[in-house]
Amino acid sequence: MTDTAIYPISDWSDAYANASYIGDAQSYITLWESSASAFRAQMLELDRAQLDISYGSKARNKLDLFLPESTPKGLVVFVHGGYWMRFDKSSWSHFARGSLEAGYAVAMPSYTLCPEVSIADIVLEIGEAINCAAQKIDGEIRLCGHSAGGHLVTSMLCDDSPLPVQVQTRIAKTVSISGVHDLRALLNTGMNEQLHLNWSEAVALSPALKAPAHLAPLTCWVGADERPEFRRLNALQANIWKSFEISTEAVEEGGRHHFDIINGLQELQHPLMQSLLE
Repeated sequence: MTDTAIYPISDWSDAYANASYIGDAQSYITLWESSASAFRAQMLELDRAQLDISYGSKARNKLDLFLPESTPKGLVVFVHGGYWMRFDKSSWSHFARGSLEAGYAVAMPSYTLCPEVSIADIVLEIGEAINCAAQKIDGEIRLCGHSAGGHLVTSMLCDDSPLPVQVQTRIAKTVSISGVHDLRALLNTGMNEQLHLNWSEAVALSPALKAPAHLAPLTCWVGADERPEFRRLNALQANIWKSFEISTEAVEEGGRHHFDIINGLQELQHPLMQSLLE
């Protein structure tokens, strides 16, 4: 395991190239798609799924809402990753299992992708999606996101959050999984040809460079076998926000990489799921 304190980077694109360091990475993506499809079919048969709910005016402004067996305790929102450029809600449905078993409704939004829109636009869309879901489900709200989704849910906590105050105050916990909390280094990557970030935008969109809007707890969760840059970003966000007296925690889960780190969301008793529910 590489020490995150000192690691020279000469190729920043490689520093963020997760799939290149995961054996048979495509098999994970294929499994996500098939497992999510089967899960949606099962939930539709049980009449516990509301699919393609519109939360905005754009084509991808849709969310799926999955319901527990009884009246929801509250709402969990999961935001997917893909460097703001890939995927949609249809690959992740089965990761609602743990939250549903705990008695929560689960919302999973899609969002418009770069380069059609900017990351700043996506932050606003996720705010709209959470606000929409919050109008449908009463009670506390718990946010969870993976990779770029970790950036997006952490952005909801910042002092420039797009969420209405009445929704912000309902947030009880946020877990950012392998979150990209500081966007400045992305200027040095090839993917910026599609992200179109400049320096001022990267600074303005980085949760690690902002203050939290309120003090609901934040856990930053990462795999111990992930790229060193993701482990650095994980510790960075948790450590910086401690200075604002927000309860933060940085966790490195042993034996996990960037693609299997989210598996714990399917198991109620898994430490990742328990962290979201604490």
